Amino acid sequence: MTQVILDFGPADFSALRLGPDEFSQEVKTAAIVQWYAEGRISQSKASEMLGISRAKFLDELYRRKVPACQVDIEELREEVRDM
Repeated sequence: MTQVILDFGPADFSALRLGPDEFSQEVKTAAIVQWYAEGRISQSKASEMLGISRAKFLDELYRRKVPACQVDIEELREEVRDM
């Protein structure tokens, strides 16, 4: 596994009231949720990257107020039209 090292000061951990391990997991989760929200990865890939079930990933999206459906109205119209 590849490791990425980020530097944070002690105040950064206390800002979120998390210890270093919890902070690290939060940073990883936040990045993966953001990539999903941008449409760069799928729900399946995101849950795989986080090592959680897809259902748990959907719970995480809900907790962070990120829409689980990433289809815009035009894509939906095309899908319905092609049925």
